[in-house]
Amino acid sequence: MKPLDKTDIRILRALQNEGNLPNTRLSEIVALSTSQCWQRVQRLQREGYITGYNAVINHALLGYSDIVLVEISATREQVSRISELCDELSKIPEVLEVHLTSGEFDCFIKVAVDGTRGFESFLNNKLYRINGIRSSRSSFSLKCFKNEPGFVPDTI
Repeated sequence: MKPLDKTDIRILRALQNEGNLPNTRLSEIVALSTSQCWQRVQRLQREGYITGYNAVINHALLGYSDIVLVEISATREQVSRISELCDELSKIPEVLEVHLTSGEFDCFIKVAVDGTRGFESFLNNKLYRINGIRSSRSSFSLKCFKNEPGFVPDTI
């Protein structure tokens, strides 16, 4: 794997800010020819620095105006199969993130819902129907100050 240089880092930053940049525009931003730029992007993808491109969805416009952060504890029997529980949680469309965690809770999920009634429906019709959940603790996100899919450090 070739070490990253300043140009690679500029490419990563530009694509993180706008993942659908055409190669011609990206090459202008990072001051490379279009073919050099394209080759670098291909290498960054091949080496795993770039793992995909996504659209950022406005959930509120789709009727899911709130984000709820939920900590989940597994039953004693389920603890040895916590990865399976996390996989099951991952299959629920409204669940945006699933994290295996250390500490008091076994996993953490981020859920898009339509207010308190939407969250109640999510709990009763989806979350509480999953075997192996002992307890949960939830908090509505009042305001998000930062929501980034990753970051590019200044130096590598």
